[in-house]
Amino acid sequence: MSKDYKDILYDVANGVVRITINRPEVYNAFRNQTLEELIDALRRADEERSANVMVLAGAGDKAFCTGGDQKVHYNESGLYGPRGTVGMPIEEMHAALRDLRKVSIAKVQGFAIGGGNVFATVCDLTIASEKAQFGQVGPKVGSVDPGWGTAYLSRVLGEKKAREIWFLCRRYSAAEAEKMGLVNKVVPHDQLDAEVDKWCDEINQLSPTALTIAKRSFNADTEHIRGIGFLGIQTVKHYYQSDESKEGVAAFNERRKPDFKKFVT
Repeated sequence: MSKDYKDILYDVANGVVRITINRPEVYNAFRNQTLEELIDALRRADEERSANVMVLAGAGDKAFCTGGDQKVHYNESGLYGPRGTVGMPIEEMHAALRDLRKVSIAKVQGFAIGGGNVFATVCDLTIASEKAQFGQVGPKVGSVDPGWGTAYLSRVLGEKKAREIWFLCRRYSAAEAEKMGLVNKVVPHDQLDAEVDKWCDEINQLSPTALTIAKRSFNADTEHIRGIGFLGIQTVKHYYQSDESKEGVAAFNERRKPDFKKFVT
């Protein structure tokens, strides 16, 4: 059954589900509605019998996803009113992406920053254009991901590199991301679609049941991070209500450097 989405595109062809965040005007930053539509689309993708693969992408040429839309932040009502611990169902989105029975591929053509970097991390595989950039900005804007974006990132990259990413908030090139293990393959920008198609074709030749079992086995080794994330989100909920966190959002929207220290007691 087809659905009309506002913030995303959903397509199934040649054994591949393609889900695209369609907000290029804000570098594919997500709001409540975006997350709710992504959750719905991922659940639909789970039932697509013709597909072994789901490709997550961002519309346009500049960004895969740049995290939460700071201009609406956590005040927007969404389709069904605020939901999720912080009023935005980010933990539900992470769970839907991680629990997807298909192999998930992040196709990164530009910026994968903040929550977008977390999406790329949670996907099973990441294929990037040489123009792609990765990184975290949470501590710059009064935010943090206390589960998959931190604890799982350290499992993917190792403790030292994961801490560097969060404690310095630098940006990393696609080549650097590949070297550290955040990306599986980097290709010239004009070859990205062809490379993703090649990987999808190979995966679609394999047994879907075997792939699902393998994915469940991989996930089982880090399943405890789900609990860490839910506990952490409870803490983040209170943090977002603080003047310190609000200063980060205000500074971002006012295009100035935040002054967090004045709130430290």
